[in-house]
Amino acid sequence: MVVLDGTIVNIALPAAQRDLGMSDADRTWVVTVYALAFGSLLLLGGRIADYWGRKRSFLLGMVGFAAASALGGFAVSSEMLLIARGLQGVFAALLAPAALALLSVTFPSGPDRVKAFAVYGTIAGSGAAVGLLLGGVLTEYLSWHWCLLVNVPIAIVAIVAGIPLVKESRADGDRSYDVPGALLVTLGLASIVYGFSRAEEGWGQPQTIGFLALGVGIMVAFVWWESKARNPLLPLRVVADRTRGGAYLTSVMVGAALLGGLLYLTLHFQIVLGMSPLISGLASLPMAASIMLTAPQVARLLPKVGPRVLMTVGPLVAAAGLLWFSRVTVDGAYVVQVLPGQILLGIGLACVFVPMQNVALSGIEPRDAGVAGAALTGTQQIGGSIGTAVFTALFASAVTAATADGVQDPLQQQVDGYHVVFLAAAIGVACASIISWSMVRVSLERFREGASSEAVSMH
Repeated sequence: MVVLDGTIVNIALPAAQRDLGMSDADRTWVVTVYALAFGSLLLLGGRIADYWGRKRSFLLGMVGFAAASALGGFAVSSEMLLIARGLQGVFAALLAPAALALLSVTFPSGPDRVKAFAVYGTIAGSGAAVGLLLGGVLTEYLSWHWCLLVNVPIAIVAIVAGIPLVKESRADGDRSYDVPGALLVTLGLASIVYGFSRAEEGWGQPQTIGFLALGVGIMVAFVWWESKARNPLLPLRVVADRTRGGAYLTSVMVGAALLGGLLYLTLHFQIVLGMSPLISGLASLPMAASIMLTAPQVARLLPKVGPRVLMTVGPLVAAAGLLWFSRVTVDGAYVVQVLPGQILLGIGLACVFVPMQNVALSGIEPRDAGVAGAALTGTQQIGGSIGTAVFTALFASAVTAATADGVQDPLQQQVDGYHVVFLAAAIGVACASIISWSMVRVSLERFREGASSEAVSMH
């Protein structure tokens, strides 16, 4: 539900924009504010899940997420919708790490752990595309409001099932919360994302440079504080490990390409190709199908080749798919210019998500399970929010340049912008391949033995 909600509103955005009278900038923020609130608060959500209780955090997150979805579903103004999306992100930041931590402690080792994370990776990878499909169906036959209201019955089912079936678990030790750390990381990430969003008006503008510099400075202060705090929000031991750090950096790059790139692919479907919301959603399905068909094969291959190979090859395949998108034309056929790229992108993402989920949480002490899960999910969301902001700026610059070069056709201007966005996304994902090859060092023997109870041997 959390992953799906990151993109389900994408297809509904044109209808919501017309209905609420939103500007193009506000339209983009409907996507960005969710990812920003989600990603920046995940670390705090992970710590709350660890110390307050993972089951209680899961249930409270579900209730809050459902309430925020209802608020957005009944929105009558752009401000009301943006507030609701922000609240969705806040409660998702509590819900997601609690769910991942419950998965980690329920399957601490063995083949079942690999299978469990394969399922989780499949959901994480395909949820975004499934959200586009569901958004198309709901917008076409009901209204854009139902893209938010649909979460309410899902949450009710999860709550009713979770109360008797999910066992409570929590970490031992000091249960105090690192409030200064939470404020620093939230303000730092928010400043960075806002700075990138201002780049639409120019990379050299004082506001762009100022907010980016402020955000980087605050994040440096956050790292310093975490090294001194008695009970840090993000223990540096979680991310300082070379292999886990590689997984988190890979998550940032993949998140940027997945969330930011899919937004512009959706816009291409509706604005340039003239697809209806439903057809646009159906056109997004091949990528989800590609992920779901590939993920089980990746899970079986993982003990044989190890995560390093898969996390290196996967981004390259995904980058090839994004490069395919960078060649779209105004009158091009979907089957020729989009479908092959979707298949490649889905295969590549599956090769990344399945091992990445496992590696990022391997060797983690039980007391850090929540915050480690939060760091993984948070990096993907922050990557998505930064990617959306950066791609928006690049798109605007490309459209402006096309206009200055004498391109009169508005659709051709749009396509010129898409070329730049997809090329940038491909470069970013390709960088993830370099990161994985140079940083991910996991003992292959551990996977060949079916994930024994011992921690992964990392060096």
